Amino acid sequence: MTTIHSTGRTGDGLPGGGNPYSPLTAATAVLDQDGKVIGWTGAAEDQYGFTAAEVLGRPFHEVLEYAQDSSPPTPFPDGHARRGRCESRTLRHRDGRPVPSMAHLSPMSADSSGAAWLVVLVPTDRLQRWATDQAMLGGLFAQSPVALTVYGPDTRVAWVNDALEVQFGLRPEDWVGRYIKDVLPQGEIVTSEHQGRPLEDVIAQVFTTGAPVLNLHYRSPTAADPSHLRVWSCSYFQLQDADGRPLGVCESAFDITDRYEARRRLALLGRASTIGRSLDASRTAGELATVVVPEFADAVKVELAEHVLAGEEPPSASAGEPYPLRCVVERTADGSAAVRGYPSESAEGRLRLVLPLQVGGVPLGRVTLARFAARDPFSDEDHALAMELVSRTAVCVDNARRYAREHATALTLQRNLLPATLPERTGVEIAHHYAPATGPKGVGGDWYDVIPLSGARVGLVVGDVVGHGLNAAVTMGRLRTTVRALAALDLDPGELLTRLDDLVAQARIGIHPAEGDLSEDQAIGTRCLYAVYDPASGRCAAASAGHLPPVVALPDGTAELLDMTIGPPLGIGVLPFECTDLTLPEGSVLALLTDGLVQGPDGDLDSGLAQLCRVLSRQELAPADACSAIIASSAIGATRDDAALLLVRVHRLAEPHMASWAIGADPSEVARARNMAARQLTDWGLDDVAFSVQLVVSELVTNAVRYGGAPVCLRLLRDQDRTLICEVSDGGHTSPHLRRAGLDDEGGRGLFLVAQLTERWGTRYTRDGKTIWTEIPLGAAGGEPAMLAFDLL
Repeated sequence: MTTIHSTGRTGDGLPGGGNPYSPLTAATAVLDQDGKVIGWTGAAEDQYGFTAAEVLGRPFHEVLEYAQDSSPPTPFPDGHARRGRCESRTLRHRDGRPVPSMAHLSPMSADSSGAAWLVVLVPTDRLQRWATDQAMLGGLFAQSPVALTVYGPDTRVAWVNDALEVQFGLRPEDWVGRYIKDVLPQGEIVTSEHQGRPLEDVIAQVFTTGAPVLNLHYRSPTAADPSHLRVWSCSYFQLQDADGRPLGVCESAFDITDRYEARRRLALLGRASTIGRSLDASRTAGELATVVVPEFADAVKVELAEHVLAGEEPPSASAGEPYPLRCVVERTADGSAAVRGYPSESAEGRLRLVLPLQVGGVPLGRVTLARFAARDPFSDEDHALAMELVSRTAVCVDNARRYAREHATALTLQRNLLPATLPERTGVEIAHHYAPATGPKGVGGDWYDVIPLSGARVGLVVGDVVGHGLNAAVTMGRLRTTVRALAALDLDPGELLTRLDDLVAQARIGIHPAEGDLSEDQAIGTRCLYAVYDPASGRCAAASAGHLPPVVALPDGTAELLDMTIGPPLGIGVLPFECTDLTLPEGSVLALLTDGLVQGPDGDLDSGLAQLCRVLSRQELAPADACSAIIASSAIGATRDDAALLLVRVHRLAEPHMASWAIGADPSEVARARNMAARQLTDWGLDDVAFSVQLVVSELVTNAVRYGGAPVCLRLLRDQDRTLICEVSDGGHTSPHLRRAGLDDEGGRGLFLVAQLTERWGTRYTRDGKTIWTEIPLGAAGGEPAMLAFDLL
């Protein structure tokens, strides 16, 4: 009697690699002629619970077999079988539970051991699992659409199933023993994680590390269909022997071409959101090219109509009338900027698509897409996708055309509304710069101005309208004109801004809620700075409505923002605007600017202002050179807002060019005033205007003595060789008016005479009274008429 032991279990708990009939797996018993157990394996002990000591020498059917009904158990073997047979029996475990089994009974040759029968017992459930596994393996080998490949340690193909032959058109012998790169020379990995790597590297990595690689996408033409690219989803895992040593790598590959192409088209549509972000027609065309090459096409050419590039309205539609095109983008998958030639239609299908760029039937251009060798022709689905991409691009191009047209119109209007040239005034050197916004919002409403005022004074203005585009430019023009009109009244800066604020606020009240929002008028919220410089005294007065203070650079090299009170923007607050007065040393520089000049991309103003102050501290720079240096050192080229800069270097009038006298409140003083003026004109060599000046002095001093109040002052200013300024001041606040005198009137002709002898005249009010001023031109070649101003007190 013998006890047979078995070893060598596999990972699934079955000895012998999972085969239930393996000697290492199956429970085995040896019987003698009488059916007694003379041999019992360890697997039988594990399977039924009886040890060898318990079964050896006993009849087999007494140990294991029992009937499922009440009939007595059939002897096993029954003595009638002389040939091997296989039958299903329900045996019992040592603990009494049934164990359905398949018994295989085989006769043995008689020998001295007495062995007559070999019984192999396999539990039915294990046999069914094994049969299912075998059926599954057979199906994977011969019927499954999943292509299976086993690679050896050297990454060469060791085994393939039938699906590979069907899908690739190659026999197993064409695969085995070869590398994939030799079988599919045009194949490539298209998964971004492994793109560009040879497939053999991925296989070697799995073999070495044991870490599986899942859902790797591999694309290649096949021998069965060389004109189309197919895509497979491949997974790789390591194969091991019973002891866990690596044997090779198994690959499962499933054809996902249709799904891959559908997802690729969907991804392209998603990427189409990047088209049209720049509001520039040429850049929009380039964004389309970036989307379609190389994912969708091997080459693309985008041509735009000339009217699109010029930002003009399309020409009138005429049947069959051609329109000029210009190529703005031409790109290929290999990165070259030009395409040598486009393929034409082929027998295999469409290799080229020519699609119109149009919106509502209005032609905007043309898009040509091409595919070259080893690429599928354009399918109907591809054509529909291309139409969708081109249609989106057409809308964006048309938006860019409209934006370019409006931007050009707004820019033209803005530049025309800004002063073409600034007046040359005694006492100031001026440099200026304006840069429109370059962002998608369009031109803003920044402006600057230099306004000649009486008494050789000059008004300096800088402002910033809320918003962008045509409305902002128009609003800027309205405000600039209004400021000029108010400046002609010789108002101080605080009062001028107060009146301007009243006008803006009145416009706001005039907007009805039913017609629009209260913020519809873009003048509301405008920021403005107004300053007046007097070269006779060197004094400057400034007021701000929400605007940046000017930068003041002194001759000692210091430059900083003027410390002044900032009022609210126009049309918002009800507080008065405070005026700041300061005396500027000779050669000082004032920089009036809008925030677009110094504001960084993050909204920071400090660094830009610091750089501006550093440039202005260089006193050796003339205003024009300082203006160029400021522009070169700022981010003005990429500003998202308008940028305006007005640089003013101030100078005092020379003492020899000014003369003033106090006049007594007596009519006899008129003759003295006339004689003093004549002597001063002789000293200046201006005897040619002495007669006119004496008549004006006589009339205005007489009015000041008669109708004004003390003190009375006469002042003559020589504005270089262009203008003579005459001012008469008095303590009264009533202004004379020009009227037409009747034939019998004894008076009323004085101001009429003054108006005839001077180029301009007017009244300027001060805290202590008023000033009547006139301008008289000096010489025929004078650039501006001379000013003769009389102040009646």
